[in-house]
Amino acid sequence: MALTDPLGDMLTRIRNGQQAKKDSVMSPASKLRARVLDVLQREGYIRGYSEELLGKHAGLRIELKYFEGQPAIKHVARVSKPGRRVYSGSKELPVIRNGLGITIVSTPRGVLSDAEAREQNVGGEVLAEVF
Repeated sequence: MALTDPLGDMLTRIRNGQQAKKDSVMSPASKLRARVLDVLQREGYIRGYSEELLGKHAGLRIELKYFEGQPAIKHVARVSKPGRRVYSGSKELPVIRNGLGITIVSTPRGVLSDAEAREQNVGGEVLAEVF
């Protein structure tokens, strides 16, 4: 069965894995998913990820992060969905929890966090919000 929102599926796998206190979760691999995981790793929300085989196809093993028994990611939500795309300029990027959370943005310069996008003065599609 084809997925209509592969990135949303990966974020849901991360959310469900952390609620179940798993060490890691698996997700099918794609370049966009890997770039989003790069941002989550740079910002300290996951320990890391590695590429593995999922049957015949490539997959991503995502190492989840916990702090004092609590998940590092309290909330993760998809903003721009296949049925409703959300775009934002560098000046209008949303601020999550007064700067304690991040917004993941797909820009012409790659997938960046909101702080990196503001610093490089680029906007783009708002993919997800995390805190």
